[in-house]
Amino acid sequence: MSMITLKVNGRTHMLDVDPATPLLYILSDDLALRGPKFGCGLGQCGCCTVIIKGQAVRSCVTPVSSVAGAEITTLEGLGSSAKPHPIQKAFIDEQAVQCGFCLSGVIMTAKALLDRNPKASDADIQQALSGVLCRCHTHTRMVRAIKRYAQGVKA
Repeated sequence: MSMITLKVNGRTHMLDVDPATPLLYILSDDLALRGPKFGCGLGQCGCCTVIIKGQAVRSCVTPVSSVAGAEITTLEGLGSSAKPHPIQKAFIDEQAVQCGFCLSGVIMTAKALLDRNPKASDADIQQALSGVLCRCHTHTRMVRAIKRYAQGVKA
C-alpha cells in the first residue's frame, strides 16, 4: 500500500491504496462516484471513461499510480441534476438516454473531443464515439445532443 494523492472533480484526496489498483475501483469503491461504470474491465467498452489532462481515459485499465496528482474529472464533476453542465443539458433536451449505462462514457468522450476540437465534424464525433459501446441504439439522439452542445461551444 502507498499514499497516493488524487485530484478528482476539483477535490484533493489522500488515499492509502495499492498503486496497481485500477483507477475505476478507487473512484467507485473509495470515493463513491457512480458516473464511471464497470463494463468490460478491458478498456474496450468505454463505460468507465473519465477525463485526465483533457483526454478521455479508460479508468478500468489505468493504474491509480499513473494518475497521481493529475486532475481527474468524472461525470459528477461536470454538473449536478440541479445544475447540469451544458453537455448534460443537451442530452436531457434531446432525450438521448435510454438505459444510461454507457452515458458517462459517451458524455466524457464527447466533452474531451469538443474541448480539444470545438469544430469537430460529424465524422470526428462518430470516430470518437466508436469506442464507446451502446446496446440501446440511441446513438442518433446522442449525436444530436453532442452537436447541440457543440453549437454552444462554437458560439
